[in-house]
Amino acid sequence: MPSRKTKGKKKSVPTAPVPKDALNNVKNKIKRENLLYAARKAHNVGKHKSRRELLKMEQAEPQLKEERLANNIPTTIENTRIYDETVDAPIEGEDEFEEYFKNKRTPKVLITTSKFARAQAYELSDQLLNIIPGSEFVKRGQKFSMKEIAQFCINRDYTDLVVISEDKKVVNGLTFVHLPAGPTMFFSLTSLRMPKQISGHGRATSHVPELILNSFSTRLGMTVGRLFQSLFPQTPEFVGRQVVTLHNQRDFIFFRRHRYLFKETERVGLQELGPQFTLKLRRVRRGIAEEMEWEHRPEMDKEKRKFYM
Repeated sequence: MPSRKTKGKKKSVPTAPVPKDALNNVKNKIKRENLLYAARKAHNVGKHKSRRELLKMEQAEPQLKEERLANNIPTTIENTRIYDETVDAPIEGEDEFEEYFKNKRTPKVLITTSKFARAQAYELSDQLLNIIPGSEFVKRGQKFSMKEIAQFCINRDYTDLVVISEDKKVVNGLTFVHLPAGPTMFFSLTSLRMPKQISGHGRATSHVPELILNSFSTRLGMTVGRLFQSLFPQTPEFVGRQVVTLHNQRDFIFFRRHRYLFKETERVGLQELGPQFTLKLRRVRRGIAEEMEWEHRPEMDKEKRKFYM
């Protein structure tokens, strides 16, 4: 008697790849899954085989690996960005930061808040006092406007004014005013984390930190970078091993503060001091909150490969 077929016996799976068009014509679901599995398996086998062959060739001829790595440049949004003619172009016209870069003035910064400020704004102001050397905090009166505060600063030889904005008890922006003639820049602020929220954070000292600015390449970006530079003295105290980093990526500016840790002779570690936050430029005005020079609009976000800094 012929032997009966046992239930649950696995069917043989074809090993040859199957075209996708052929899979669409297979009505049986189980058979279609088996064919798809066979196609994927054959593809993976061929891929691993070609990698092994390439590895043997590169071990025999090392220059082949160098050529492959030189040509293997991944496509990213950054390296396919829309061309901006102002990238690395020299600054033209009046330079509001000339006195700082000619070392004629030492930065003297006043920090204040918006009207009716709450706890988080005062907590961030304490952090900014610790970050920006030579800065001072003055509690804002409810009856004083931005221009009146700026005139107060000019009369007392301040070089910059920083105003912390908040909405619904949450800090949401920073306004920087370079004195005495501007410009005024407003940044939205997100992803704020205080040092106590950062695991393993260190305790900052009063040393003047180093300043690192990354990827401020357009004319607008260089102006923003020069604004941040004007807040810090040009003579960092390297003995403090502290560094402030402002990294621009896709027009978002990431703020970080670290300390170098020399644990070994060849390797250097980093200890984060905090705080952490992200800035995005929203408006640039001439002078002290006067004529609008540049403004971020919602339609600017439609083109994902267009960056302004």
